[in-house]
Amino acid sequence: MEKIEHKIIPVNGLNMHVAELGEGPLVLFLHGFPELWYSWRHQMVFMAARGYRAVAPDMRGYGETIGAPLEDPSKFTVLHLVGDLILLLDAIAPNEDKVFVVGHDWGA
Repeated sequence: MEKIEHKIIPVNGLNMHVAELGEGPLVLFLHGFPELWYSWRHQMVFMAARGYRAVAPDMRGYGETIGAPLEDPSKFTVLHLVGDLILLLDAIAPNEDKVFVVGHDWGA
C-alpha cells in the first residue's frame, strides 16, 4: 500500500515489526486490542502526504512483532509496552526532540 516500508527492529528483547511512510516530524501511531499497524494505513498516507514521517508498529504480542513469551502474561504490562516504545524511538529517531503520538484502543 502506497510505498509503506516494513522493517523489523530489535527492541527490548523483541523483533518489532514497524510500518513507515514519509519524511519529516515523526508521528507514532499505536494500536490497541485487537488491531495491528494496518489499522493506521489510511492515516499514515494522509500524514506522509503532508510532510510527516508516519510510523506504526505492531505492538508486543501482535502481528509480526515476535519475541515476548506469549505464555507469560507478566511480560505484557503497561511498563513493558512503554519500555518497548521508548527503545523503539531510540532506535528509529535518536535525534528527535518531539514526537507526535496517536493511539487508540477499545477502552480508550
